[in-house]
Amino acid sequence: MDTAVDAAVPDPSRVPVAREPITRVLIAALGGEGGGVLAGWLVQCARDAGLPVQATSVPGVAQRTGATSYYIEWQAAAVGAAPPVFALHPLAGQVDVLIASELLEAGRMVERGFVAANTTLITSSHRVYTTLEKMAPTDGRFDPQAVLRAGRTLARRCIAFDMGLVARQSGTAVSAVMFGALAGAGVLPWARAGCEAAIAGGGKAGQGVQASLAGFAAGFDAAAAGGELDSAAAATAQAAPAPAAGLHGEAHAALQAAPAGTDTTRWQPALAALPAAVQATAARGLLRCLDFQGADYATRFLREVEALSRCADDTSATVAVVEDAARSLALWMCFEDVIRVADLKSRRARFEQVQAEVGVRPGEVLRITEMLKPGIEEVAAILPRRLGEALMRTASRRGWIGRAHLGLHLPSTSAWGFVLLRLLAALKPLRPHSLRQAEEDESMAAWCVALRAVLPRSVAHAAVLARLPEVLKGYGDTQRRGRDHYAQLWAGHV
Repeated sequence: MDTAVDAAVPDPSRVPVAREPITRVLIAALGGEGGGVLAGWLVQCARDAGLPVQATSVPGVAQRTGATSYYIEWQAAAVGAAPPVFALHPLAGQVDVLIASELLEAGRMVERGFVAANTTLITSSHRVYTTLEKMAPTDGRFDPQAVLRAGRTLARRCIAFDMGLVARQSGTAVSAVMFGALAGAGVLPWARAGCEAAIAGGGKAGQGVQASLAGFAAGFDAAAAGGELDSAAAATAQAAPAPAAGLHGEAHAALQAAPAGTDTTRWQPALAALPAAVQATAARGLLRCLDFQGADYATRFLREVEALSRCADDTSATVAVVEDAARSLALWMCFEDVIRVADLKSRRARFEQVQAEVGVRPGEVLRITEMLKPGIEEVAAILPRRLGEALMRTASRRGWIGRAHLGLHLPSTSAWGFVLLRLLAALKPLRPHSLRQAEEDESMAAWCVALRAVLPRSVAHAAVLARLPEVLKGYGDTQRRGRDHYAQLWAGHV
């Protein structure tokens, strides 16, 4: 039987094949960061440039704010070529440009094989910690350097800088900075003006547009410079007073973060006497203790680090133990009690941070309600030692511990709520005489003595002991569980 051939159907062998390569771009963004907006800008620019383009998105569930992957393909149209056939989703090893709004999202894409020798990787270097990282009983943070090393090893080109910081400085979402980074990296086939026109939305000017353009420009400059954003820090370091002899640059730079009017030169000789690898951590710990309880408390911290350093030799393993111990001690000495929590919740920096996170616009009113649930333990902790111990004995006899709590919904943006928080924070001078301070001092003293005794004998044992206080963190029930874990580990292994 003869088969009729429809003349309208072209012979596949005679259809011209498009010769221009397809560009494949994968966007990895957290929820609320404007990944969809960025994808829309790229599609608009491609259409304005007369390029065939396709965009798809795959929503996902992350452990933070959700995560969505946006996949875009475009092709420079060839004269007489057939329409391109685009893919609906990315394939491992076949992504030309990968841009991530957060470092661990870049790590996820690396793990799935989307970064290869033909890939330009552009990522933010800042972190948004996952739920599992926060839930870890010790320091559960993922090593950011591992992601950066993998990216630089696998990718054809890797550009990394803190897009979150740039976005905050520009007053815009991170998507605008990502758009600028793509343009600055030279991976887009259209001019910068086309990107700015897409952001402007056809001439609809406004404060949000201006902020997005500012973020775009900052991201463009950072990517064009290869991701280096250290010029401002370098200029600050150059303008700062000269450090003491033997004090390394990172430690000296850390001291510049001290509150205005604080003279840190008194501690510089002692810091300079520490091993170079320990100085920066010790400097940051010193400033933390200074903020927590004043200059004498900071000096006490530094003396403990000096004493431990004298027990160490010059090997890298023992120096690493001293560095870990300095970090653990600083965090331990700055424990969170009612006084500390009230202080942190009533600082100007916190209100500014919340305003930035929720995107408060000019003229809008921000109201913050603090959910507090202090119990008998928190009250006893800030009392003088004898009173606190008496209260705890009474609570133990009557079964109040872990059961008696006072639930508070405190509006910290109201006058009375803010004043109440500042009154609690004003109890800081009484903290050295409190029950909690006495208990922590006893535990810290025993830990320091044990660590100084163990370090010369067994570096491996000392390394574990130096990180033991990491289980002590948080406030309320979290802090109480940490202290129980510490007591069990101390009794069973030390």
